[in-house]
Amino acid sequence: MVFEWINLGFNLQDGHDTGFYVVHGILIAVNIVLAIVLAVIGVRGLRTARSSWPRAARRPADGSRRSR
Repeated sequence: MVFEWINLGFNLQDGHDTGFYVVHGILIAVNIVLAIVLAVIGVRGLRTARSSWPRAARRPADGSRRSR
């Protein structure tokens, strides 16, 4: 993705027609919206997974292990 963004930056400097900039602006906006949606889904999934882990598998907040 980093390569693509750098390449897009160079391509946008070449002085294209207005349509080129409109299309790429829309593509950038869609890309950002998709990234945000996927990040929200990922965070929600991690929260759900963490809350459903068995209590025995969790460690105390200080990182120590409980004696059994």
